[in-house]
Amino acid sequence: MTQTMFALSLGIGLMALAADIARGETQCDARDRVVAFLADRYGETRRALGIAGDAAVMELFAADDTGTWTITVTLPDGQMCLVASGSAFETLTEDSPVTGTPA
Repeated sequence: MTQTMFALSLGIGLMALAADIARGETQCDARDRVVAFLADRYGETRRALGIAGDAAVMELFAADDTGTWTITVTLPDGQMCLVASGSAFETLTEDSPVTGTPA
């Protein structure tokens, strides 16, 4: 359920991103420049990635020292766009919920 909700919210976010790109209102640049900016300015490194839609890659960058985080989407043309950012990042390890009938 959590993965479904995340995928749904990411899909909605990608639609909003596409609309912003069409209007020229997003912060996008070449992927190598954005990655360098996140590392130099915020000390963020890539922590997770996934395929978003048919042709985009979503990446999560974060910094342990400051707790900042940034979600980006890289498009097929090599442009990386900032989707969301924030603070208080924490790495979590959770067990999968038990499924089926208890014995």
